[in-house]
Amino acid sequence: MKLARLRYDGSVRYGIVDGDDVALADIAAPPDSLGVLGLLSLDSAALSNGLRAWPRVALADVELLAPVGRPGKILAIALNYREHASETGQDVPKVQKWFNKQTTAVNAPFAPVDMPAVSTALDYEAEVVVVIGKPGRHVPRERAMEIVAGFACGCDYSVRDWQRASPTMIMGKGFDTHAPFGPWLTTPDEVGAIEDLGVRCLVNGEQRQSGSAGDMIFDIGAQIEHLTKAFTLEPGDLLFTGTPPGVGVARTPPAFLKVGDRVRVEVDRLGAIEAEITPEDATTRIG
Repeated sequence: MKLARLRYDGSVRYGIVDGDDVALADIAAPPDSLGVLGLLSLDSAALSNGLRAWPRVALADVELLAPVGRPGKILAIALNYREHASETGQDVPKVQKWFNKQTTAVNAPFAPVDMPAVSTALDYEAEVVVVIGKPGRHVPRERAMEIVAGFACGCDYSVRDWQRASPTMIMGKGFDTHAPFGPWLTTPDEVGAIEDLGVRCLVNGEQRQSGSAGDMIFDIGAQIEHLTKAFTLEPGDLLFTGTPPGVGVARTPPAFLKVGDRVRVEVDRLGAIEAEITPEDATTRIG
């Protein structure tokens, strides 16, 4: 199923996307830290009944929001596609390299993305996003999918000069609005073979990135196994699973994003997200 968090008629609602319609869930809105995972608390029969019985509205009439509004953790793996490592002049990693994006970086799938007031080195990275659905610790690779709620499209926007200024990359990866994902959560039964998912990024209609999830150096099972050796993954946590080649910083000269650009990320069977790059409001805000 495709589970959506959305705004309709002035309020945040949840629903199941079915073609050009959304069946609006007839349940109280779960907290944003759970988002669409609240729907998964219903059994499959209740969801199927809801798809038939809940009131329907046109998908075009709702505003799609990030499927989880306030993830506990946003973790992202670096250099997880061989050709991406090569284009950036770095060795293929033998050990997984992880960094975090701030929870305030979460953005809706079609909302504007900030061009930082402090930089013009804004880059795109199209990715498959994993949404964790159950707590997991010391989860072996072969059981990793047991804690996965579903998948979404994501873009790991990166402020390259700030990224390079910190060995952990934390500053350049965590700017506000720089972790959009969606347009909904697609459950594993509908996704099928993850390795077959094509991943693409288009800037102003020009294809910049194209790859397959099967090209990952460390697949999603290996990622979950590695992370849960160190700490517990919890419901609502997000994993950005790496990007294929074609990023702007690797071009000659570098092709960073500009205000007014439109960035579209497409993943087979997961849908697409799209954003316009807009100037950041750098007004001081306290409280």
